[in-house]
Amino acid sequence: MSVLTKSLFEFLGLPERFEVEPERVSDAYRRVQAAVHPDRFAAAGQTERRIAMQLASRANEAFQTLSEPLARARYLCELRGLDVEAESNTAMPPEFLMAQMSWRETLDEVREDGNPEALLELRAQVDAHRQSIHERLAGLLDRDEDGDPAAEVRKLMFIERFRQELAVAQRALGA
Repeated sequence: MSVLTKSLFEFLGLPERFEVEPERVSDAYRRVQAAVHPDRFAAAGQTERRIAMQLASRANEAFQTLSEPLARARYLCELRGLDVEAESNTAMPPEFLMAQMSWRETLDEVREDGNPEALLELRAQVDAHRQSIHERLAGLLDRDEDGDPAAEVRKLMFIERFRQELAVAQRALGA
């Protein structure tokens, strides 16, 4: 198997798991990047320089994908032949929809009232829910527990977008 056709996990020498420590991803990336960086091949022939560029590009792709939990989960689903259906499947469990509505109402109130403490409380709630989804994804993707990892990825996609909205609100409030 060509090094360029290996999975991103294999390319960096990491286990194919959702739960992987960020430091391990960073360390593996630095190790691979040090070995393949195009600057090391500046005096080499054109073919070697081109291969070094491809390998460095693959290392960058691996780092970007595996260092972010959402991207890592999507990639693991892809490796397992699961389509996340992010664009076509917007169905969510009722309890998650209720949580979304509650978070949005709270965010609207925070924007109206300018209450940074309420915003921090909301952020803590969302982060706790995010952590529970991470734990669920670890069970589904790493330990083959029963369930639909693609559905959990779609929930995580919503939460990550909502966290971006919270960050904008925090900057606006100076919190």
